[in-house]
Amino acid sequence: MVKLTADLIEQAAQYTNAVRDRELDLRAYKIPVIENLGATLDQFDTIDFSDNEIRKLDGFPLLKRLKTLLLNNNRICRIGEGLEQLLPNLTELILTNNSIMELGDLDNLAALKNLTYLSLLRNPVINKRHYRLYVIFKLPQVRVLDFQKVRQKEREESASMFKGKRGAQLAKDIAKRSKTFTPGAGLVPEKKKTGPSPGDVEAIKNAIANATTLAEVERLKGMLQSGQIPGKDRAPGSEVFISEEADEEEMEEETAANGS
Repeated sequence: MVKLTADLIEQAAQYTNAVRDRELDLRAYKIPVIENLGATLDQFDTIDFSDNEIRKLDGFPLLKRLKTLLLNNNRICRIGEGLEQLLPNLTELILTNNSIMELGDLDNLAALKNLTYLSLLRNPVINKRHYRLYVIFKLPQVRVLDFQKVRQKEREESASMFKGKRGAQLAKDIAKRSKTFTPGAGLVPEKKKTGPSPGDVEAIKNAIANATTLAEVERLKGMLQSGQIPGKDRAPGSEVFISEEADEEEMEEETAANGS
């Protein structure tokens, strides 16, 4: 494992990404702990921590500029407190393929008022009863969960499920937290990573070549980071980012409801 030092941060790749954000690439260093990010001088919109050994989401200094955190393929099983004070403008948090176990372990994300994109795919927590409705209830600011747009019907169902004393008790009952942070506890066995097949590579190239907007590039980026291949059916247990047509349909439904 490699300690995250100021020297490592200085030597890491830094570039303007496809959506014109300044990005710091800290992928695949086997970093176990987030620390020393003050050395970034708050100069980045995006930090990519994918493919490391991080177990707890904490250790940040005040980073007002940071908007996106990519933490795919780590071992995160805890989320620290007070992130809203240190990352006040965080809008996108990708935690695909980590080790978050309990719904209550997500509660510390609720205070991130600007968080609108969240992925928890391939975490044990997504198999919990009422997972999606609980997250929508606790984090109403999130608009896209697991690369699937939160629909108005889901918001209404969530509000109904958790309203009143009975709903509050239900939320309390299902939202237990993991008890203590023990290194190595609650971790799923490390999965063997395999690269895309030649057919998948061709599908990726075609999708990128046909992208016409930055929004489309960002959508493809999110799909690929979650292990999805453009043009293929989704894998069991995964979610798919909804199409623009579905967005328009949702907007029409909400407009009709407001006009009635």
